[in-house]
Amino acid sequence: MKFRFIEEHTDPFSAKRMCNGLDVSERGLRAYRSRLASQRQRTDMIVLAHIKEQSRLSLGSYGRPRMA
Repeated sequence: MKFRFIEEHTDPFSAKRMCNGLDVSERGLRAYRSRLASQRQRTDMIVLAHIKEQSRLSLGSYGRPRMA
């Protein structure tokens, strides 16, 4: 969670400073950046893409009956 926060806010602040402030190592940040997505994360991305596609096809309506 801290590494994601650092990644999202590197424009206004330096990564080194945020690592010091959040009490995480820069080495841990580098490991986080090079780590592959887990099987669960890949599955979640596939499901989310499917949901977004179905929502787009149903013209943005919501709910199971409208999307089916």
